[in-house]
Amino acid sequence: MHLLDEQEKQIVRHLIRDPRESDNAIGELADLNVRTVARKRQRMEEEGLLSYHTHLNLGGDGAGQFTARHLYILKFRIGITLSQVREDIRREPFVRSVFTEILFESHIAEIDGRIALLLFIDGTSDADIVETVQERLIPSLQRNHGADSIEEISTIRLLAPVRMLRNYLPFVNMEGGYLKKDWPDEAIYVGK
Repeated sequence: MHLLDEQEKQIVRHLIRDPRESDNAIGELADLNVRTVARKRQRMEEEGLLSYHTHLNLGGDGAGQFTARHLYILKFRIGITLSQVREDIRREPFVRSVFTEILFESHIAEIDGRIALLLFIDGTSDADIVETVQERLIPSLQRNHGADSIEEISTIRLLAPVRMLRNYLPFVNMEGGYLKKDWPDEAIYVGK
């Protein structure tokens, strides 16, 4: 377990506020030597503590491509293992493009002793999502895992995100793609 020191916590807080912040700017704002910032940031990246991604809002309040999102919970039958599901995902020849358009996020989970997939699926409407899942997604999973592989399906219609990645509350502390300037540092969680 890697507990962040106070300098690392300062660096991470600045990156949570603005992931594009330069080492020079962080050093100046946090009163740290720029080499210290660069060294600590690089080490946290190499250790897998820091990673970066861009969130493109394709939803109704963004680009408008999608106006509905559902969480699908697909519970597999007993006998399908975590390693099987991971291996099937790795072996999928079109893993880079299969369902990339509709899958906002996905996770492998365990529910009642069974392996499950949690799939956050985007669509132009509730009906569009149901149709896509029934016509494309489920047949694909059955081809990969067997016709009788899916034991149970649950779905939840999602209305709006409340909190994302621990620190981002879109309708509370976000403005123009960043944390609001007046959001207090002590409200940014960076671990123990």
